[in-house]
Amino acid sequence: MLLNEDTAPVTILIADDHLLMAESVSAVLQSTDRFEVTIVPDYPSALKDVTANNPDMVLLDIRMPGMQGLASIEEMLGASDDTKVVLFGGDIEPTLARASLELGVDGIIEKGMSVTSFTSAINLILSGQVFAPVHLPAAAPAGIEGDVLNDVETSILTRAAGGMKNKEIGTDLALTEVSVKMHMRSICRKLGARNRAHAAMLSRDLGLI
Repeated sequence: MLLNEDTAPVTILIADDHLLMAESVSAVLQSTDRFEVTIVPDYPSALKDVTANNPDMVLLDIRMPGMQGLASIEEMLGASDDTKVVLFGGDIEPTLARASLELGVDGIIEKGMSVTSFTSAINLILSGQVFAPVHLPAAAPAGIEGDVLNDVETSILTRAAGGMKNKEIGTDLALTEVSVKMHMRSICRKLGARNRAHAAMLSRDLGLI
């Protein structure tokens, strides 16, 4: 989502059991009058909120109750097509950073970043770019540069462009709903799309469907 005065507020979920940190981040974001922020203290609450409310972004603390490393990250990525999933931590291990980006997270933000850098990173991620600190040796997400859609992705996008929901697409292609969501995130990354509707539009322009 690009930020301007005419758009609806950007909804951000902060999932962090350190209340003071979460409230400080919330205050920074809401001082611009462009963000609506919700705070939850654990991973199960975050997953429930993302599934039910589809916020624009979730800031996911890597060490909080219920968080189980890459398994939780992958589950969160499958919970919503459009929510930007951003890891948020004080000391993010490089191997975890690399693996998370390869899974499809939209960014990695370290706690302690300056206010100016933090808001710039948030805006960059919302614009569709992937953000990670330069000192983390994280590989670019798989498929982001130059790859065309594979047969499964083309089939999914064709059906999504025709108005089918994820569950319907999964039934039609003998895939789970979570698998369809993961494929849709990959599609959006390959096309540089903001969401499934944007992906459908770009794919038509490119003659992919």
